[in-house]
Amino acid sequence: MGNPLRTAQDRRLPRIPEPCALVIFGVTGDLSRKKLIPAVYDLANRGLLPPGFVVLGFARRDWGDGDFESLAYEAAKKGARTPWREDVWQRLASQFQFVPGSFDDDAAFDSLAETLDDLRERNGIPGNAAFYFSIPPAAFPLVLNQLARTGMADNAKSGGWRRVVVEKPFGNDLQTAISLNQLVDEVFTPGDVYRIDHYLGKETVQNILALRFANSLFEPVWNSKYVDSVQITMAEDVGIGTRAAFYDASGAARDVLQNHLLQLLALVAMEEPTSFDPDDVRAEKLKVLKAIAIPKDISQGSVRGQYLPGWVAGERAVGYLEEKNIPADSTTETYAAVRLGIQNRRWAEVPFYVRVGKRMPRRVTEIAILFKKAPHLPFDPADVEMLGHNQLVIRVQPDEGVVLKYGSKVPGTTMEVRDIAMDFQYGEAFTESSPEAYERLVLDVLVGDRTLFPDAAEIEQSWQVIDPLEAAWAGTKPEPYRAGEWGPRASDEMLAREGRAWRRA
Repeated sequence: MGNPLRTAQDRRLPRIPEPCALVIFGVTGDLSRKKLIPAVYDLANRGLLPPGFVVLGFARRDWGDGDFESLAYEAAKKGARTPWREDVWQRLASQFQFVPGSFDDDAAFDSLAETLDDLRERNGIPGNAAFYFSIPPAAFPLVLNQLARTGMADNAKSGGWRRVVVEKPFGNDLQTAISLNQLVDEVFTPGDVYRIDHYLGKETVQNILALRFANSLFEPVWNSKYVDSVQITMAEDVGIGTRAAFYDASGAARDVLQNHLLQLLALVAMEEPTSFDPDDVRAEKLKVLKAIAIPKDISQGSVRGQYLPGWVAGERAVGYLEEKNIPADSTTETYAAVRLGIQNRRWAEVPFYVRVGKRMPRRVTEIAILFKKAPHLPFDPADVEMLGHNQLVIRVQPDEGVVLKYGSKVPGTTMEVRDIAMDFQYGEAFTESSPEAYERLVLDVLVGDRTLFPDAAEIEQSWQVIDPLEAAWAGTKPEPYRAGEWGPRASDEMLAREGRAWRRA
């Protein structure tokens, strides 16, 4: 039962979940060690976890609770955002348990179910549990069927709420996404399914909504009358790391474009929701995803690339085909750029250029709104040679903030005009550091807030955009580009044909 003295609008008290368990499948993997366990520690350190909170780790290794606690300690101390406090860790660690077993091991899942039942008596947890799938997508159906067999996904049987968190990629095309959606919605109540896209947990991404709908300054010009084009860039300076098997089977478009970048596009282009209720926000994003138009000629309106050996940040980088466990004849793309349109009145004729790439000169994710040039410039042409488009740039990472570029007179005796920048940075404007995306999203799962989680319809509509691209690219070779470059030359040519150029990120 909720607190009758408290309302959702009361901001004086933090959101704290009911007593519950967080079950992490694949708890010894990279995601768990680098993101989830540190996020749990940071939530505990901020006083945002209930006294009755337990972390249950499930993985194949034959470990005991003490071994798991040691792994978790190292992971939390290395990845924590907030200051390290040994007393906080000791309280949290006393609530860690480990259940060894494989995903096809009925006995292990029976043991997990018994452990959850025991928590009612021992920890005062009334059947509340969230299951986090930090596992390869191929294992999702197996684990879901085990949760269905044991009744662990059943709210009525558990006597509390049971939720599931599913990491991307959600399927690898439309048909597999539909099948997986059907399975997960059969095992869990659809409202208890959290399809996580960690980009939506970033403060700068959420600030897109504040920027647009809390200010009267931007909305009047947020349309095709004033906007020339939109560029969304996600560049990484790293290669594929230890993800060779997964990455070579998916590629840049399935790995990032289908989820992160299309979600950013939807937030930029959506209409104002009637409220920030999760259903209202998702309804507006879904309208945008349904209105996306892919290029009529995909060969001209998109580019695939694959990095060659080169130099990044002064260090030698091998090519994609020289990466460990990558086939020598692989045609998987490490770079993808595509020109998308949105078929509605607000965005008619405005191109959305979306690109993602690995082994780029530096790591940056940003959204650039490029405005049309003034229809008439009463200046001498020589005085405005350095004047470009007005730009509003939302920097998602790493230098979180917003930049507004506009023309200003250069001091002197002539009327020379050039671009200058007004730069807002989160780190300078606010004393409190931004929480990690997983910190916010794990808390949202535990309190039952689905605002930042895409639903099944959004996932399936995103695949409707990606599948035709993948079909057109099948059997083609990606364009080469050297590590340390901003992608293939064909990508620059794609924009040049329309008189535009990529913004220098």
